[in-house]
Amino acid sequence: MTILFHILLDIIFPIFVLVGAGALLQRLIRLDLSTLSTLTVYFLLPAVCFVNIYESNMSSKLISRTLLFLMLFNILLILTSMVIAKVNGFDRKLAATFKNSMVLSNSGNYGLPVSELVFAANPGGMSIQIIVSIFQNLLTFTYGFFNSVSAESSGSDILRKIMRLPVIYALLLAIFLKWLHIEIPEFLWKPIENSSNAFLAVALVTLGAQVAFLKITRISKPIVWIVIGRLIISPLIGLLVINILGLTDITAQALFIASSFPSSRNSALLALEYDNYPEYASQAVLLTTILSGITVTVVVYLSKILF
Repeated sequence: MTILFHILLDIIFPIFVLVGAGALLQRLIRLDLSTLSTLTVYFLLPAVCFVNIYESNMSSKLISRTLLFLMLFNILLILTSMVIAKVNGFDRKLAATFKNSMVLSNSGNYGLPVSELVFAANPGGMSIQIIVSIFQNLLTFTYGFFNSVSAESSGSDILRKIMRLPVIYALLLAIFLKWLHIEIPEFLWKPIENSSNAFLAVALVTLGAQVAFLKITRISKPIVWIVIGRLIISPLIGLLVINILGLTDITAQALFIASSFPSSRNSALLALEYDNYPEYASQAVLLTTILSGITVTVVVYLSKILF
């Protein structure tokens, strides 16, 4: 109960304060959702990814074990989402939103605070979650963007659109500077860091504005499958991969917990940017975030018992 209370008070509540602010602003002054979405995807997201990668500092052994898990886990999750979308007969745009909502998790503003709380006495767990967060950024800006763009484009057009995204170059630049141990001067680092810090507020306000006039009269089949896929199937696949790789102790605990986080707000931003059923994506983020207060608590409890 203590963990559940902290998750609800310290993580869920602050998130919904900003979502509520966005919904209120949308009702009062009608925000320009297209501008907000473009600002977030083309300016703030690159700043977040650059800062995360540039500031990370972990051992090669820990990184390699975690990356092996993440690659196998996400391959299985992607294949599972494709099968579910195919069986249910979702069209291309709906399938893109469904797959992104199921595969992309909120490992940043949700996952990092949860890990900080759970692994307060063991910084190794937090280090693993940082790797997961960076990997999720990479997955978002490759698989996630490909999914969203391919719903309306194909072939070389998809590649051109992806290569125009500034976040790709922000990631490469951060890796390059870190590899060469080049220190960024304060007068440049400060605006980059400020932009990164702005991402959370702008992204959640945008999400709130998206759902300001939503009326959920019934829970549709795609939403049900997203909730099941993200909050139940995902941690089960995570547990399977952990057992296959023979992971134990803090590594197994951290990765099992990381597999249970709700849908990423980035899936809603991508759906809005490319008009792929953004109402479903927004509902998925809200519902999985709300229900994760229960499911994540269960996974945290099981991680302590199993590992």
